[in-house]
Amino acid sequence: MLFNSIEFCFFLPIVFCLYWCVLKKNLRAQNVLLLVASYFFYGFWDWRFLSLIFLSTVVDYFVAQQIFIKEKKSLKILWLWVSVIFNLGLLGFFKYYNFFIASWVEMFSNLGYTIHSTWTLQIILPVGISFYTFQTMSYSFDVYYKQIKPTKDFLAFATFVSFFPQLVAGPIERASNLLPQIITKKTFNHNQIVSGLKLILWGLFKKIVMADALAPIVDDIFSNYSTYPSSTLILGAVFFSFQIYGDFSGYSDIAIGVAKLFGIELLSNFKFPYFSRNIAEFWNRWHISLSNWFKYYVYIPLGGSRRGRLVSIRNIAIVFLVSGLWHGANWTYIVWGAFHSLLYIPTFLLGNNKKYKNSIVGETSFISTFKEFFKITLVFVLVSFSWIFFRSKTILQAVDYIQNIFLNFSFELYNHPRGYRMIDYYVLIMVFLLFEYIIRKDERNPFDFKSRVVRFLIYTIVILSMLLFYDDGIDRSFIYFQF
Repeated sequence: MLFNSIEFCFFLPIVFCLYWCVLKKNLRAQNVLLLVASYFFYGFWDWRFLSLIFLSTVVDYFVAQQIFIKEKKSLKILWLWVSVIFNLGLLGFFKYYNFFIASWVEMFSNLGYTIHSTWTLQIILPVGISFYTFQTMSYSFDVYYKQIKPTKDFLAFATFVSFFPQLVAGPIERASNLLPQIITKKTFNHNQIVSGLKLILWGLFKKIVMADALAPIVDDIFSNYSTYPSSTLILGAVFFSFQIYGDFSGYSDIAIGVAKLFGIELLSNFKFPYFSRNIAEFWNRWHISLSNWFKYYVYIPLGGSRRGRLVSIRNIAIVFLVSGLWHGANWTYIVWGAFHSLLYIPTFLLGNNKKYKNSIVGETSFISTFKEFFKITLVFVLVSFSWIFFRSKTILQAVDYIQNIFLNFSFELYNHPRGYRMIDYYVLIMVFLLFEYIIRKDERNPFDFKSRVVRFLIYTIVILSMLLFYDDGIDRSFIYFQF
């Protein structure tokens, strides 16, 4: 079920009313409702894959109990490996089996050996499998590292794993944040509900007006890149940068907003990443939950920055390569991850990776300095360049796309594939950037203006824009569903 679907418009109010009006005095009944609603939400796509979520839930619930009660460290490690092997095995089979088989066959073909493989399978990738396997696995890690104690409430744990707002595309929640909220009795908070509705509205705006409106243009340019001049190819890369940001951060905003409706606060996942002044700040602001997951469960266990620069560089490279592979079974994602590691490592070596960790652009004054503007522009250009690999179907296509930018250098006005006015999209992006810059200090309160008149005007513009740019003739699913 999609957040931006008619079905969800009926599903959410029903669950909300049952949660607060019928079951408000019974926490266990509320959790049963959330669990049933979450399984219905996921099963609406394909009920057969509910067994995978349930199996992952059972395994990590049992594994965490064993890790906690075993006294010998070797036995704790053994049980931890059960969780890792099971979850990565599940993820590996459904997401990477055919990729590795095809890569194996291609490698031998390049060496002059012909292999006729009959091992490839018609495997359907379960929606959200990369997210919920990482979430359940992190629970076992946290119990092993004594960050939390395992819960004996299987219902609460199952609700934590399958909580529908963030089930299929994050944020990837740590049990230390989400699980205590699930087992704590909640009271109806009017301000929290209103805040949630505002975030849902802002997330829908990002999805419908930014991501979905730009999608036909991006699809046209990337599908026909060989026929377009460099100016159009640059436009395609820039538009995809805003498309994927609007799509993914829009989903995260909706997820956080929906969770608020049930008295639950999820962690922030995006904090205006396109206002970053170096690549390290970008990764502190983009897909934060995944970045933190790799930091706590890959980078630090490998030694982090404690064993010298060479080991640190190795660990950084591993994290970015694995992050690329996590995004999809394609070499383009691995190259995308490798490119970001090459951008990040110099920042780390110069000691600038934590420079902007606790600051925002234009912190002391509304207008940022020219130096900050230059840095932001440079980071955006580099990130947009990397998105070409992320968006392309093959490495060869990405390289060809980039070559055409430099070899076919010319300027030509681009015409929308459906005949719409392009000036509307240019104005849209400029206004969107200006608005995000104004609200850059608080990503959770996009409409927090004192003046009622200003708030009314903004709400009116947002809703009218959604009606104006809504297009029922395109695929409205979220990009990160495929990961």
